[in-house]
Amino acid sequence: MSPSGRPIRQAVILSAGFGSRLRPLTDSVPKAMVLVAGKPLLEHHVEWFKSHGVREFFVNLHYRPDAIPEYFGDGGGWGVRMEYAREPEIRGTAGGVKSFEAALDPEFFVIYADVFSRLDYGRMAQAFRARPDALGMELIGNTDHPHDSDLVEVAEDLRFLKIHPKPHRSLPARYHSMRGVFIFRREILAEVPPGVYYEIDHQLLPLVLERGGKFYGHLSADYTRDVGTLERLREVEAYCRPPGE
Repeated sequence: MSPSGRPIRQAVILSAGFGSRLRPLTDSVPKAMVLVAGKPLLEHHVEWFKSHGVREFFVNLHYRPDAIPEYFGDGGGWGVRMEYAREPEIRGTAGGVKSFEAALDPEFFVIYADVFSRLDYGRMAQAFRARPDALGMELIGNTDHPHDSDLVEVAEDLRFLKIHPKPHRSLPARYHSMRGVFIFRREILAEVPPGVYYEIDHQLLPLVLERGGKFYGHLSADYTRDVGTLERLREVEAYCRPPGE
């Protein structure tokens, strides 16, 4: 809940990527529209965020850009509002969020479209608001594929200390995986140059830390999974399968 007693009501879902590791499924659709348990991954995002009070969604588009608007339209069929930004040239994760800056609330969620999430977003928002000095927060945790994951070292209070971008020749002694689910304060976008390719984990967050800004991790045992490969997609399908099937 927000200081006014209302939940965070906006989420940016970063959906412009090619989903190359999910081929052949992404030969004809963007990765956000790959089916998981019978419905597009993006639909899972919309429904789960909506159950936590989110009503406005911002989706960036690049690869096969018509597929998502043709399916969701303005979001009215799901009782939400959907807004889109087409990127003639892909702008990266931070650049994708920057496209919506003028329409965003002072605080909002950001998630990579290829992260399947059953995270308690209300609990994450509470943790974020307990850190009034935070420019943002990211879900962190363990990973069984650290060599192709962005990693972060944190202090005891989960404040980010140092980011180790993928890929890694060797792993740091202590690390958490960066899980691709965020809450941002809108002011952090002032650090993102307009109209250029810019990444959250590789450029924006290292710059914020270099300038003394506070960014924190959020630990949770709730189920989230990067579905960037066919193997991980099968794992999420198994998670979603009703017991006994």
